[in-house]
Amino acid sequence: MTITSSHSLARTTRRIGRIATALLTTGAAALATADDGNAPMLALGDSVVFGFIEQDGYAYVNPGNFLAYPEIAGRTLHLDATNPSCPGETSASFLSMSGADNGCRGYRASFPLHESYAGTQMEFARSFLSTHRNTRLVTLSLGANDGFLLQAGCKGDPACVQAGLPTALATLYGNLNTALSNLRASGFKGVLMVVNYYSLDYSDPAQTGLTTALNQTLVNVAAANGAIVADAFTAFRKVATTPFAGGNTCRSGLLNGSAASATNCDVHPSLTGQRLLAKTVQAAYLGARRMGD
Repeated sequence: MTITSSHSLARTTRRIGRIATALLTTGAAALATADDGNAPMLALGDSVVFGFIEQDGYAYVNPGNFLAYPEIAGRTLHLDATNPSCPGETSASFLSMSGADNGCRGYRASFPLHESYAGTQMEFARSFLSTHRNTRLVTLSLGANDGFLLQAGCKGDPACVQAGLPTALATLYGNLNTALSNLRASGFKGVLMVVNYYSLDYSDPAQTGLTTALNQTLVNVAAANGAIVADAFTAFRKVATTPFAGGNTCRSGLLNGSAASATNCDVHPSLTGQRLLAKTVQAAYLGARRMGD
């Protein structure tokens, strides 16, 4: 990681600020200014929820440099978003400080999150909901890091990944079932939402197949706990499968990196990708509210 000068950092921070301001003020829906009386929204999960992107220098010391769909969706929906997500969080580390982890604990030891807390994200969520009884929306996005741990343990061997996938998905289901049932047990009465995952490359059947298997687990555990699903997989596919992108999510501009190259992206959404995630969450929430009326 390259350390930048203070002048470069200042310019980068101003540029990020201008981008964030423009993003949040583009479109009629996003022009609404949050009111002090807005109801709470709680966004739980991993680096996608956090808004993590690869940065240089001291950007990591200010979590405000990372903008993600909870803040964008919250502004549009007139909800005050609280975002305790952690880059590298797995379904196990979400529940236990000793659970298998893909980098969350290391990140927390070095850099601040959007919210400060000592225990697990699950503990933060239960405490938050117990003191914010008017919370309207809770979103949860977990599971990708469980898959990354499996791939790392198999050293990329496809046969090993396929052999270990059923056990990994069963563990994921159990952990998420515990998480969602605990959120409901806290007394939360609002919309409980699971946000699924996009494929990194819809033109790659093997990679997309793994994402589909992961997402099916999320659908199943959501249904078992009265939660709805925000379908990021389909939303990203509609953009990625345009003639220009040819199914490649990187080339579509939805991932952080250079869309000019089909391979020069990381796994995290760009600002465009985060805006699309926000729209997907908004549509799912408003649909659930209409069904409840």
